[in-house]
Amino acid sequence: MTELSPILTIASRDLLKLLRDRTRLVFTLVFPFIFIVLMGGTLQGNLGRAAGFNFIGFIFTGVLGMTLFQSAAQGLISLIEDRETDFSQEMFVSPISRYSIVFGKILGETMVSFIQAIPTIALALALRVPLSPFQVLLLVPASLGACLLGGAFGVAVMSLLQNQRAAQQIFPFLIFPQFFLAGIFNPIKVLPWYLLPFSLMSPLRYAVDLLRGVAYTGRPEYDKVVLFNPLTNLLVMAAMFGGFLLVGTMMFVRQETNR
Repeated sequence: MTELSPILTIASRDLLKLLRDRTRLVFTLVFPFIFIVLMGGTLQGNLGRAAGFNFIGFIFTGVLGMTLFQSAAQGLISLIEDRETDFSQEMFVSPISRYSIVFGKILGETMVSFIQAIPTIALALALRVPLSPFQVLLLVPASLGACLLGGAFGVAVMSLLQNQRAAQQIFPFLIFPQFFLAGIFNPIKVLPWYLLPFSLMSPLRYAVDLLRGVAYTGRPEYDKVVLFNPLTNLLVMAAMFGGFLLVGTMMFVRQETNR
């Protein structure tokens, strides 16, 4: 219980920053619309019949996973901002676990990212993506899993970078290829041999596939869209989350100690 209060305090700080950022709030509404309506509608009109499934629903699950994962991961750039303003030093000298501090940052960005799931799911329902009330309910824990994995991935990446400029330059190169390796916009049931290992290493792949496993349960196109059993995705995501959190925290704390 002594660690819970600091974790929630750190998490609430990031949530308050979102609520004060009107530009980012507007972007959370516009971003899903652009991809789901424009790209999904275009692909459905041209390739939907040949693919054998509806591209609007397919891209909805991909964009949902991408938005949650990327927002949580990119939000961890604030760790570097805190370091540059020496705020992280103040946190690390406090009498709480360093893992609690980092987990508080991840939890905060998870809360921020999860808010973005609400308009995305609402848009999918408005476009008549076939989702039962039970599936919408199951999308909640699946979305939280995507946020947490993205936050842990962000910690691992940020622990290797020294300043915000480097983060803003390098981070897109680590995220953008995953858009295609994870199958956000394109099916990846069949991949060339030289891309398959990179796809399997992509954490975003498992977050997106988990969401699709929930959204396509009981539908005839399930086998055309979903790659792994949801339990397999959960196990891989849990292992990646633990690894990213452990390695990222250790390296970040070491950098703070050596300053």
